[in-house]
Amino acid sequence: MKIGCPKEIKPQEFRVGMTPHAAHEAVAAGHEVLVEAGAGVGAGFSDADYAAVGARIADTAEEVFAASEMIVKVKEPQAEERKRLREGQLLFTYLHLAPDPEQTRDLLASGVTAIAYETVTDDRGGLPLLAPMSEVAGRLAPQVGAWTLQKANGGRGVLLGGVPGVAPARVVVIGGGVVGTHAARIAAGMGAEVTVLDRSLPRLRYLDDTFAGAFRTRYASAGDTAELVAEADLVIGAVLIPGAAAPKLVTRAQLSTMKPGAAIVDVAIDQGGCFETSHATTHQDPIYEVDGVMHYCVANMPGAVARTSTIALGNATMPFLMALANKGWRQACADDRHLLAGLNTHAGQLTYAAVGAALNLPVADAAKIVAERRAA
Repeated sequence: MKIGCPKEIKPQEFRVGMTPHAAHEAVAAGHEVLVEAGAGVGAGFSDADYAAVGARIADTAEEVFAASEMIVKVKEPQAEERKRLREGQLLFTYLHLAPDPEQTRDLLASGVTAIAYETVTDDRGGLPLLAPMSEVAGRLAPQVGAWTLQKANGGRGVLLGGVPGVAPARVVVIGGGVVGTHAARIAAGMGAEVTVLDRSLPRLRYLDDTFAGAFRTRYASAGDTAELVAEADLVIGAVLIPGAAAPKLVTRAQLSTMKPGAAIVDVAIDQGGCFETSHATTHQDPIYEVDGVMHYCVANMPGAVARTSTIALGNATMPFLMALANKGWRQACADDRHLLAGLNTHAGQLTYAAVGAALNLPVADAAKIVAERRAA
């Protein structure tokens, strides 16, 4: 198979879809790999690193898209990239379609077969291709939250861990999944007073048992959430419904109860955000203020630590990438129901129910599409 890896063009996105190690695996298996010049530089990989393992370096993105049967990326294709996609081509990347009707329309119009990292599943009910970036974003959230709280950035001027004789910051983490667990762990490690909210009692018990009281847990009732948000110096939104738009868990009215200069970090912003006042920002201009509360809503947080993120993502995607290249997407999806769960569009049809529900679009049965094509 001809596999193409273009350079990411989303603002301040420094990750790359394939590491040299992934390119090496693909070339060794008999596939052709085409990498756009400079694609890996932001993550610390030179063109020479790719050439040394047998990949070919392309001068332009146009060449990569035109020559490749499968496009491997990190972020959702931007408008100019979507114009280069075509029916019969395979796209393997993060998509986050539920809050993005424009991208969804363009992908359906192109006819491309798109498999989204964030909806591929595993036997434990997890999201193995989202997990590494969730881990990175979760660990980054207290770090960027602490920066946002600094007075020069509009924050309250509160040090997350306090000092002897001065109380630490109060941090509330909404969601006890992968992002929330890592955020709570790091915030507690920085000395903050941390409370994690979740609606799953088994998850709360797990967090209590595993972290032995390093942070508090509370059931995420509307009342408890409102009370804790009002008291917080920093609130981290870490809620995920796979493939669907994030629920709005903190309203603007609740925001007005927060302390002046308090901060929120919305890690769910890729799926539309879990605060009513959230909108996506970039690393270049990451924060804004609403009603005296500072918002950090960067939609590609892991891009700030591009080398760590690229390697972590590459480790997770490589087995699926190789299955798609070795077998073709139909056979690979037929053999692996978890990879099939990643199928979001095919030949002008939407194939992921949560996206259809969010955007009020009809949804085709992915399993039937795979079965029909194989039978033909």
